[in-house]
Amino acid sequence: MGMESALIGGGMSLLGGALAGGSAADAARSSADAQVRAAQIAADAAKFRPVGITNRYGSSNFQTDANGYLTGAGYNVSPEYQAYQNQLSSLMGQQLGQAEQAQQQYAPLTGAAGNLFNLGQQYLAQSPQEAAQQYMTNQLALLAPSREQQSAQLMNQLQNTGRTGLSVAQGGNLMAANPEAAALANARAMQDLQLAANAQQAGQQQTAFGAGLFGQGAGLLGQYQQGQVGALSPFQTSLGVQSGIEQLGQQPLTLGAGLGGQAAAYGANSGRFLYGGGMGAAGTMQNANAYSPLGTALTNAGTNQQLGQGISNWWNNANLMNNVVPQSTFTGGITPSEFSNYQSMGIF
Repeated sequence: MGMESALIGGGMSLLGGALAGGSAADAARSSADAQVRAAQIAADAAKFRPVGITNRYGSSNFQTDANGYLTGAGYNVSPEYQAYQNQLSSLMGQQLGQAEQAQQQYAPLTGAAGNLFNLGQQYLAQSPQEAAQQYMTNQLALLAPSREQQSAQLMNQLQNTGRTGLSVAQGGNLMAANPEAAALANARAMQDLQLAANAQQAGQQQTAFGAGLFGQGAGLLGQYQQGQVGALSPFQTSLGVQSGIEQLGQQPLTLGAGLGGQAAAYGANSGRFLYGGGMGAAGTMQNANAYSPLGTALTNAGTNQQLGQGISNWWNNANLMNNVVPQSTFTGGITPSEFSNYQSMGIF
């Protein structure tokens, strides 16, 4: 009896577990499908949806595929401003041609700068001391004829007046000398000292002048470069105006993309709530769908020893009746074969 009861209980528990396992698998699949749908809803809510905009400067256009994903974007400048751009393009061609001629027009500046550089090198070839010495030599050479003439005139005057041999004491350690000859010599000595001072200043001025020539040459080269840049200025101005018109035409595209980005951000916030709600609902339904009343009942019944024992007793009694009671005892009733059929049908 005990073995049969255990087998019946084990069979019922096994059948109940199979039913419960099937319900759990179905619940897991349903939960997974619900989570996927929640994620799809959230993703669709956060999808970037640009807004087409048109103003006086232009209009925007966006292309999306069948799933709503952005595949292309562009803008069109309004006809009025497109005409302005065309006019500017024609003008810019002329301005660029003028800029190309500027190199030839400003070419003399480079030659003049080269001459100044060469001249500056010549002036700087001498040191200030050498330039001063040359200045002194040149000045003395210039004064030599007049000094010789003055000396000759003085000697002639002294001879005519009979004062050639006249000498006057000068005092101190100085020798006696003719007063007029001494005066002439002193005047020339003072003149030589002034020439020496001027020579030093002239040497410094020559060096500074040579360096200034280099600066002037560099200035000419700078003017040459500025001329090139200035020649391009009209073209650059027109290009800037045309670029500004293009930026105005881009405004609808920028505005549309910005509005689409804001909408996507708002949709993402909404999608998070939808996704959270969908996930919560999926978890709740999974627990409910995983429960199998019949499987639980069979599992609990399989662990009930009294119920198993009762079924086992009933089964044995039914077999005993079928084997022991003769057919004649079923007169007016059912035959043993009919009883067996009813048993197979679960009636007994």
